[in-house]
Amino acid sequence: MSKNVKANVNLDLGHWQARLDELRVRHHVPAASLAILVDGTVHELASGVLHRGTGVEATTDSVFQMGSIAKLYTATLVMRLAESGQLDLDAPVVDVLPEFSAADPEAAKAITTRQLLSHTSGLTCDFTHDSGRGDDCLAKYVTAAKDVALDCPPGTALSYSSVGYNVLGRIVEVVTGKVWDEALRDLLLTPLGVTHTMTLPEEALRFRAAMGHLGEAGQDPDPAPSWDLMPRSAGPYGRVIATAGDVARLARMHLDGGLAQDGTRVLSEESVALMQRRVVDSPDKWTVSADGWGLGWTLYDWDGVRGYGHDGASIGQYGYLRVVPSAGVAVALLTNGGGARELYAALYRELLAELAGVTMPEPFAPPAEPPAVDYGPLVGTYRREGVVITVTERDGAGHAVYEFVDGMKDFSEPLEIDLVPVARTEAGTGAETVFAGTGVGAAFSEDYMPVVFATLRDGTRCVYIGMRCGPKVA
Repeated sequence: MSKNVKANVNLDLGHWQARLDELRVRHHVPAASLAILVDGTVHELASGVLHRGTGVEATTDSVFQMGSIAKLYTATLVMRLAESGQLDLDAPVVDVLPEFSAADPEAAKAITTRQLLSHTSGLTCDFTHDSGRGDDCLAKYVTAAKDVALDCPPGTALSYSSVGYNVLGRIVEVVTGKVWDEALRDLLLTPLGVTHTMTLPEEALRFRAAMGHLGEAGQDPDPAPSWDLMPRSAGPYGRVIATAGDVARLARMHLDGGLAQDGTRVLSEESVALMQRRVVDSPDKWTVSADGWGLGWTLYDWDGVRGYGHDGASIGQYGYLRVVPSAGVAVALLTNGGGARELYAALYRELLAELAGVTMPEPFAPPAEPPAVDYGPLVGTYRREGVVITVTERDGAGHAVYEFVDGMKDFSEPLEIDLVPVARTEAGTGAETVFAGTGVGAAFSEDYMPVVFATLRDGTRCVYIGMRCGPKVA
């Protein structure tokens, strides 16, 4: 049992099963799997169907894609290598991967493994490259990313980076001599003792696998056109497949100071603590209600109650993990479409209040009386890899067009975003002007998407959408 456990919590599983069923139906989520870690025990619940076309029932041993929650697995694996002395977190990445570079080769030489873990490397997020199904897919991906522009100079700001986690995956391969999938299984999943966690689609066929669903808000969604659109190289940042219970078991290991349930030491207490230590504040505190970032973990402060976790999304599947160390509580929710975000918000608000005394923030939305904003300094063009954001003023109101370009040009039609002012300044965050963006829900599973204008340490103006930093270029 975790030394942080809040003992003698009365967990009424019948009540929470009923709430899961009710909220799932209300928000048109085809299936949801919920795992609650309390008093050192993982309790698992399931509701709904894995595929609306077949009607296959969701069970607690059903597996879901969970998108970027995969980053926690890669980060934990990297920390395991670092504490064994096989990897120096503060050495330049090029010391391990001489072939690593970016569009600014000199800046890329300064990037460290620690910066990759904390999303402060400046590497961008949405560089999608299919390098094939071979065991050399990550090596080919790193080579293909050589000409990708940085979002910002290394070490100057937070910019959420999937590219960085693919580089971490390749570092794992070079240090261990194993492909990432094999290293993850041998060095993390097996010691952890989990049996329903995997990385490859063909491995998921052994289990009851959830199908993603897509559709209009407030309606029952239809099965997605494909189960998986990501190439194999996306594994380190976006493809770990698991049950909600197995996700909670990863969280329990972190709560228990690095020990698996059977007493196997997976990580040292020092590494566990280091992953939870704040590296950088978040200028965008609204997208995932994140106050900062550690080494892999998103960090939260719920009215003085500290927590950590991660969210993830793939094609029509969404996952949420929250951990409250002072209470020894962790909650993992995996879903396969519909109003997953609304289900998460309602269910976690109740669960974490009862089990951990946490008051979660209200859903992000503009105030009843938006403040006045001078749009002049904000108008212009912002660009990061694969995305151009054009900000204009129309009849005294802000507007933005979010357009996918280059290798991502076929990802979606341009998104028209109305900018509703939320705050002119947020002291201590680096954010200068915050807006609630409307019309982006289809891309980001939100009613309102935070659009945050800020200035980087070097004076560069930028806009954050989805935790990604887009520098102003014109």
